[in-house]
Amino acid sequence: MTAPLKVKLAGMLEVVYPALDCDFLAEQLLKTMGLAPNQAPPPPHQNNWDESDVVLITYADTLRQEGEKPLVTLHCFLDEHLRDVISAVHILPFFPYSSDDGFAVMDYLAVNESHGTWEDIERIAGDFKLMADLVINHMSARSRWFENFRKRVDPGKDYFFEASPKDDLSAVVRPRTSPLLNPVQTEDGERYVWCTFSEDQVDLNFANPQVLIEFAGIIRSYLEHGVRLFRLDAVAFLWKEPGTPCIHLQQTHELIKILRLLIEHHTPESVIITETNVPNRENLTYFGNANEAHIIYNFSLPPLLINTLVTGNCRHLKTWLMSMPPAQMGTTYLNFIASHDGVGLRPTDGLLDDAEKQRLINTMESFGGKVSYRRAADGRDQPYEINIALYDALKGTAEGGADHWQLSRFLCAHTIMLALEGIPAFYIHSLLATENDYERMENTGRLRSINRSQWQLDTLKETLADPLSHHSKAFSELKRLIAIRRRQPAFHPNATQFTLHLGLQIFGFWRQSMRRDQSIFCIHNISSELQEIALSDINLIGTDHWVDLISGLAIEDLAGSITLKPYQCVWLSNRA
Repeated sequence: MTAPLKVKLAGMLEVVYPALDCDFLAEQLLKTMGLAPNQAPPPPHQNNWDESDVVLITYADTLRQEGEKPLVTLHCFLDEHLRDVISAVHILPFFPYSSDDGFAVMDYLAVNESHGTWEDIERIAGDFKLMADLVINHMSARSRWFENFRKRVDPGKDYFFEASPKDDLSAVVRPRTSPLLNPVQTEDGERYVWCTFSEDQVDLNFANPQVLIEFAGIIRSYLEHGVRLFRLDAVAFLWKEPGTPCIHLQQTHELIKILRLLIEHHTPESVIITETNVPNRENLTYFGNANEAHIIYNFSLPPLLINTLVTGNCRHLKTWLMSMPPAQMGTTYLNFIASHDGVGLRPTDGLLDDAEKQRLINTMESFGGKVSYRRAADGRDQPYEINIALYDALKGTAEGGADHWQLSRFLCAHTIMLALEGIPAFYIHSLLATENDYERMENTGRLRSINRSQWQLDTLKETLADPLSHHSKAFSELKRLIAIRRRQPAFHPNATQFTLHLGLQIFGFWRQSMRRDQSIFCIHNISSELQEIALSDINLIGTDHWVDLISGLAIEDLAGSITLKPYQCVWLSNRA
């Protein structure tokens, strides 16, 4: 019997573990995943998404209801308000944890009792595509594995990465200012463990293949509980070698290929998403040759789009968009403007100069935002991310400060995101237009908490029922725009996209369906001034009938012009 899957897997493992018996390791991994050595592969370059796909990002306990587990509350809210709006929900880590709002996992195979149960997770997965985090780079210092590391027993004895303060760590790329190495007392003396993010988040040691086997078992469990989208958290840091930057190493890319091979052979419609908050050129490498991530986050979009709207100038956003390669079939981008983390600044490297970054930082600070730092290789602290709620990030302009265009500017940002090549993802606090939460930030002592509010469900329902509240206005209009988007073949995540050149105050691009039967010209006034556009500059085909999908207005005179109010957007389509 031929065993093509086993042979392919063993060949990939040899790149990572050249000194090991990779045939035997491949057998172990296949057995752990419940796969046959000759398991049939999924079709190549298959798009497991279409124009109807929209993702919601939320914590399990963002919505609270007295006497009810948050996962139950979340499911009820999704059913009542978002069943026909989103297709997928990303529930941020819902496991027992010790810090970082879930990203210091204590037990990968359990649901946090305060959130609910696996049955609650499965019920949500029955109604929506479920994305879950595979927190693969590090684990809680209070986990059983790490306790076993201290005791020098298995499982866990060799599961965490160790180094010496004498090692050459000068090239290591850091996302934090905390110490990289932390001393730990164990049964056989002091050891130094590697902590990319915090002392409570100890990096796992994938040089030990048993760690990879453990994660294969974790992945299989998630698949059996209904998870279909796997977000590989902080995966860029997975493999470490002192003397190197310890980010984006070849072994990391190979391990992603291995995980993808296992996941898609188990469940062909499953998807891997890499979370790599790094400069754009580095981020793109995680597509591999359509054999690593199915989807990568468009990390440059949030800072560039916010910068565009507060400066009223789209030059940098347009330059970036023109430089982005169309994703191969079977891969695509995840577009977002806000998330549970801050607005990353590293993805603007090479896109904004230092003065422009500082102006953006100053503007965000004037709107109540905070700044987190990372330690660079030269030992200096550099701005790493801006911590701010998106609604407040767009409350005004860099020149004029806060103004009365906040809601219009906020809706413009999302209208742009909805139309771009890729899958749109809404952080729940953006969908609800939640403001900066200073009380939560002060209570936790963490800057990121400014954008991690929790809503009491009754309060939220009252707020959304009030047509005069900005929350209600934003929620209603975003749902309307999403409904329009989901019906357009030209908004398929892999449909053609070309950038339009309409000046610095108008950001525009053209989308065309894969069957070429629909064109949409997406045109957005990103300034606080009226803008007039000659329709001849857009080159609308004269034999087609054109209508703005957003307003319903038909375009009668192709030789005429359209006037856009501040932050107004139009989607001109030849197919209503």
